[in-house]
Amino acid sequence: MPAGLIALALGGFGIGLTEFVITGLLPEVAADYGVTETTAGWLVTGYALAVIVGALGLTAATTRLLRKPVLLGLLVLFIIGNTLSAIAPTYEVMMSGRVIAALCHGAFFGIGSVVAANMVERSKRASAVALMFTGLTASNVLGVPFGTFLGQALGWRSTFWAIVAIGVVALVGVLALVPAVRQAETPSLARELGVFRSGQVWLSLGMTVLGYGGMFGAFTYIAYTLTSVSGFPSSAVPWLLVVFGVGLFVGNFVGGKLAARSIDRTLLVVLVALTVVLGLFALVATSPVLTVIALVLMGTFGFATVPALQTRVMQYADHAPTLASGANIAAFNLGNALGAWIGGLTIAAGLGYTSPIWAGAGITLAAVALTLVAMGAVRRGRSRGAGELTSTGSVATA
Repeated sequence: MPAGLIALALGGFGIGLTEFVITGLLPEVAADYGVTETTAGWLVTGYALAVIVGALGLTAATTRLLRKPVLLGLLVLFIIGNTLSAIAPTYEVMMSGRVIAALCHGAFFGIGSVVAANMVERSKRASAVALMFTGLTASNVLGVPFGTFLGQALGWRSTFWAIVAIGVVALVGVLALVPAVRQAETPSLARELGVFRSGQVWLSLGMTVLGYGGMFGAFTYIAYTLTSVSGFPSSAVPWLLVVFGVGLFVGNFVGGKLAARSIDRTLLVVLVALTVVLGLFALVATSPVLTVIALVLMGTFGFATVPALQTRVMQYADHAPTLASGANIAAFNLGNALGAWIGGLTIAAGLGYTSPIWAGAGITLAAVALTLVAMGAVRRGRSRGAGELTSTGSVATA
């Protein structure tokens, strides 16, 4: 694989750490600012909503620009936002920093996915995208647990200063290793927007919202579940996040391999499995041992969907994938926002700290239903996207 993929993964590591580390630090942040856990949870939801704006707005605005300079500019924005979060004297300023950092998220992964896919031959695109997203999984395996540990030991602000440093390293990595390839033709915004006439593009985006939103809804308040339901001390949360992160890493790797064979079948099997795992997790959350097992499985099946979901939308927008790819990153984060919001509502309603997991299972079940609809549309040829080539070069089938 080209070295540039490692640079993109490094950028993904920093951005993923920014998104996810807050979940392990919500109790500390809430206590510092004197807000409720639901209000603190808006730092997750607000970030996700800002990602949507950036993924669509910045991707569209930079369509005609060279991709490498755009990636570098996005990382600068990332560094500025996290610096503001690190020094934020109030909750409102903290939210502003989260929003600024989030604006780069969707465009970076959206444009980066296209760059990664174009670095390799067509049959290896799903694996290349999976490698780029390895940075995201690595941020969960290594970054989030140790970021949480650092924040608990030295104060949560120290974690954000560490993220700023990672952003600087990522900036240098992209500058040095990602090739400055000039596009064969000047991209057209009208052409990019044209891909949204495809029904399969919209179905893919919906599958992303629901498929990823279910897992993230369960994950957002996981620190409260682990300490208040499973009985773990707060000091154990970082190490439990390592366990979850290992599942993410395995899921991303296996999901990329399986998606290279059959995208839709991979999604259907994995989403069904994730629905079952979330339901069982909610039932056994009072058992520390079973909770650890459930965390691994939730991470594995939750992130096994990512390569397939990202590759699927690019497959049906093959002639103009940049904006569609960015839109799918927005869809991931719309799912994040939806899951976190619904999970917060269940807690505010007094349903307990397992209620977000039940809510996540319900959202994922809806993703299963939508996947069946999309597969049926492919078989019947009713969508404009039906019959397009898959990443392996064969006709898309269920």
